[in-house]
Amino acid sequence: MQKLSILIVEDEPLIAATIETALKKQGFYVIGDVETYEEALTEISTSKPDLVLVDIQLEGEKDGIDLATALDKRYIPYLYLTSQTDPSTISRVKETKPLGFIVKPFTEAGLRSNIELAWHNFSLTKDEFLIIKSEGETYKLNQEDILYLKAFDNYCYVITEAHSFLVPKTLKFTSESLNPVHFAKTHRSFIVNLRKVSKMTIDSLVVSGHTVPLTASHKEDIKLKLRS
Repeated sequence: MQKLSILIVEDEPLIAATIETALKKQGFYVIGDVETYEEALTEISTSKPDLVLVDIQLEGEKDGIDLATALDKRYIPYLYLTSQTDPSTISRVKETKPLGFIVKPFTEAGLRSNIELAWHNFSLTKDEFLIIKSEGETYKLNQEDILYLKAFDNYCYVITEAHSFLVPKTLKFTSESLNPVHFAKTHRSFIVNLRKVSKMTIDSLVVSGHTVPLTASHKEDIKLKLRS
């Protein structure tokens, strides 16, 4: 369990500071900001960020698209920061593989939603993570570490061995980001990680020492999934 770590590559100090402030306010962990291609690669090698925000126009001979090409070779996910839409720029961008684009000027809400959506889509094809926001902080949870989810009105709890996160989203909304091969509903208010189930009784499952209710309507489905 850790916060999503982000490196900002932006050569305009005021914009970089605005982005950093907005990200920290949304609970992300900002490693810092750099201004050039060379500084970015050095910082990435040292700090190993989860995600890089790359301004297309950078100081120096190499710009953000050159950096994106280098990141593609290293399989490092990134989002473009851009106000450029000219044909030559778009043509070069098409040769790279960004997770998406954040267009300047941006809003704080737009910045957050672009990052969360991009990371969610990336997570579906890579290691399985769940991005959640709890008590003002944004966390990246490995789905394998989750024990179960529990509905709580329009919120839900995400339970791991070490923490209980109260998430300001419904159980249904949060569960849509989980791998359905490993997670299943046992009750209208509970979804469990099948990899963590150690015991089944008539009306419950034991999940790493936690007892989770199991209703008759879900029992056969759970049996089949546990066998597989």
